[in-house]
Amino acid sequence: LGGNPQVLSRLAVQAVAIDYAGAFLTAPGGYPSDRDWAPEGSVREITDADSAAAAVAGMAAAGATRLKVTSNSAAGPVLSDDLFRAIVRAADEHGLAVVAHAEGAGEAQRVVRLGASHLAHAPFTERLDDAEVVRQAASASWISTLAIHEDPERAIAMDNVRRFHAAGGTVLYGTDLGNGPMPVDLNPREIAALREAGLDDAALLRALAPGDPFDPTSVLLLSGGPASTADPLDARPLTPADLKV
Repeated sequence: LGGNPQVLSRLAVQAVAIDYAGAFLTAPGGYPSDRDWAPEGSVREITDADSAAAAVAGMAAAGATRLKVTSNSAAGPVLSDDLFRAIVRAADEHGLAVVAHAEGAGEAQRVVRLGASHLAHAPFTERLDDAEVVRQAASASWISTLAIHEDPERAIAMDNVRRFHAAGGTVLYGTDLGNGPMPVDLNPREIAALREAGLDDAALLRALAPGDPFDPTSVLLLSGGPASTADPLDARPLTPADLKV
């Protein structure tokens, strides 16, 4: 590169940040501890406040930037209110956000009330009432994952997201990549679902690149040719036109 500052600057803008949560934190025997797709070591079962603190400290030491806590009453036992709060307290001490997989009646409402700052999936078990949607819009973000669902779950999730977005809630683009066959690039089905839920171009860009330092200009596309042969210096900022489906 010959130390060319212009070239180096363009390469720096194209850097990719990867954040990870580490192991799922769940109740003994809770989801997804019994799933074939969850390999050994990918689940930590929380039995008391001490194990909660140890698990959170371990994830932080391993470089996790957030925690994934599961609360799926449809698939098995869930953490008690006290243990969920213990995880949230420990996460706060380490500066980690708590992302909750909430499934089953009342779970999306419960985990946000207990301190989860993000839902890993827009609520799809049941329709949240309008007052709950407004409360959550003020305190939590929802990761969309709308395209993984078929009706009736899809219809429920879409209705919840539409009202959540209208109430000023933060909707984040997410696909639950690996849950069935999905493209590794932008998923047009997810983009279409978000549009159907009322997100316009500006809201879609915010969903893809939320907040500092991830402003929309940091989301780049390689223009022309397959990614394996494209010149990274040809990358360009994502624009609303790229989100037309």
